[in-house]
Parts: sequence; C-alpha cells; structure tokens
Amino acid sequence: MHTLLATDNINSENLEMLLLAREKGEAEFILVDVRENSEYAMGHLKGIDMLKPTSTFQSWAENLLDELKDKTVIFTCRTGSRSGQVQNIFRSNGHKRVINHSGGIVSYRGEIEK
Repeated sequence: MHTLLATDNINSENLEMLLLAREKGEAEFILVDVRENSEYAMGHLKGIDMLKPTSTFQSWAENLLDELKDKTVIFTCRTGSRSGQVQNIFRSNGHKRVINHSGGIVSYRGEIEK
C-alpha cells in the first residue's frame, strides 16, 4: 500500500502513478475536481471521485471538510491555482492531509474522460 504524505503538491506524473496504484488497491485517496461543470464536461481526469465547483464553494466546503477530515484528499483544477486555494482553506481549517495537483489538467498526460 502506498502511503501518501501530506505534501503540499503532487505533479501530474506522480498523480497518474497514484491513480494506477489506487486501481490496484495499493493507494487510498479522494480526488476532487474543483473546476466548473462546463469545464468538467469538456474533459476530466479518469479517476475523479467528485466534482465540487469553486463557484459554489460556500455551499459544500464545510460539509466536505467534515466528511473527508480523516482521508487524504487531492484537489485538482485546470492549472493548480483554484485547487491550491481550496487546499489552503482546508489546511487552515485543520485538514492535515490535503494535496494540490500542481499543473492541473493542462499538464496531465494520463487518461482523460469526456
């Protein structure tokens, strides 16, 4: 089983390897896309567990923070900017295992679904 450390960031290459490890039952994490519905519909990383648009952050953030407080969470977006902001808010509210996908989907070379 891969142990995910609460690093600040994960690059696309390492995220792709972690997604493959998770498919084999060797890693556990929740992958959250924080882009908007229209962006998600144009294409998203294979393996996204949930879509939580930043435009509706106020309506889901507190519940998600509580729901996932004991889980490792990786946030992704288009470039890593919005996901980094969400990561910082979660971390400042006590979530210790939040990771930002730096580079976002634009730097990702793994499988994309539409």
